[in-house]
Amino acid sequence: MTRPADLGVSEASALLARGELSSAELVDACLARIDERDGRHSHDGDSESINAWVRVYAEDARAEARAADARRAAGDAPALCGVPVGLKDLYAVAGKPLTASSRLLHEVPDRDCDVWARLRAEGMVLLGHLHTHEFAVGGTTDQVGNPWALDRSAGGSSGGSGAALAARMVPAATGTDTAGSLRIPSARCGTSTIKPTRGLVSLRGIVPLSPSLDHAGPMARSVEDCTLLLRAMAGLDPGRGLRARPLAGLRFALSPRDGGFELDEDTAAGFDGAVAAVRALGGVLVDPPPPGAPLDVGRDFLDVLRADLLVYHRRFDDRREGYRPSLREWVESGEREPVSGEGYAAAQVRRGEAAAAWADWFAEHGVFALLEPTIPVVARPRGDGYEHAGTDRVEIALTHYWNWIGVPAVALPASLGRRTGLPTSVSLIGPAGTDWALLEVATTLQSELGVPAL
Repeated sequence: MTRPADLGVSEASALLARGELSSAELVDACLARIDERDGRHSHDGDSESINAWVRVYAEDARAEARAADARRAAGDAPALCGVPVGLKDLYAVAGKPLTASSRLLHEVPDRDCDVWARLRAEGMVLLGHLHTHEFAVGGTTDQVGNPWALDRSAGGSSGGSGAALAARMVPAATGTDTAGSLRIPSARCGTSTIKPTRGLVSLRGIVPLSPSLDHAGPMARSVEDCTLLLRAMAGLDPGRGLRARPLAGLRFALSPRDGGFELDEDTAAGFDGAVAAVRALGGVLVDPPPPGAPLDVGRDFLDVLRADLLVYHRRFDDRREGYRPSLREWVESGEREPVSGEGYAAAQVRRGEAAAAWADWFAEHGVFALLEPTIPVVARPRGDGYEHAGTDRVEIALTHYWNWIGVPAVALPASLGRRTGLPTSVSLIGPAGTDWALLEVATTLQSELGVPAL
């Protein structure tokens, strides 16, 4: 059998169901792997550590694993019972600290966020909270080292989740995505995710960045595992509907957007390889004219993001010196350039019109999904993501648009770069509400492209 800590969600679930592995054994293996690989846990990180975890709840996890094993022995075990998971440090857990990887937030919630309540009901075992870029306001999470190269960014804001998965410390994790924060670390770390259709997964009890743009979602090494997790997070039976869908006859289009950045050599090669794999699997590449919607959301996205951010962060007005510099700049820029209520409403109207134009475009041209590089470049050196607001422009160049439109986007590894040896990633973007079909097709594509392993 594969070493327990190397198992994915689906593999672990199957072994647990057959009694060939206990949750206690699996949790102990993951905790040992954290001790072996994560390095020193700290607020700022260091050059020698991955530092994916803010807090590890080892004794609680062992107790939950024993309870999961007893539940299985009693014959009352859902598919995910006994599988370990890490939660981004925005997800409330009753009785546990919630800090958003910041020195300013010190809460101990008295109730679980909706997502953790659902995962807990499935019997999943919480290993701990994972680092985020401070309050999720950035695409780098520079306190976390990328397991592929510790001097490189793990991406953000769900950087701890991406790093922990890539280093095989945990088979499942959660993240949030406001401008790309599920997809960016997945692309940087060679893992998989889906930013679901807006509203599919509850945000209640999750520390917000922008309630108008936030999405919660699953992160795992494989698309199949993300499907299991998303079903549970959305309140559905995770054991149903797992299948790979053939691509033969489905219509795909290359994205008409470039995000304003050229692709680096490795990313371009990885994307070309993913497109070739779609063709090889029978997908039909079409080239319809672009939709009647702006391909750059411009100032509207920024106005909505900063207005939403200020609503939450007013509680820290008397303690702003505790912010990292980039977040303080974000808050202050929202105050310097405020948007009126009328301006905010007008931006949301334009947003709705753009989403409708994309829905019409998918339907008119029979396009199953767009293909797009997840981010334009491989992981860059870590270190400057907290110095100033907006240093993550290249990270969010392609991703943020789909938060604005609200449609599902699956990101999966495309290849390891020949020049750098670092992961590249491709995204499949589909119409609103097609999350499950998109995941089924992405599972088939992943069987061709593979999942990179350190």
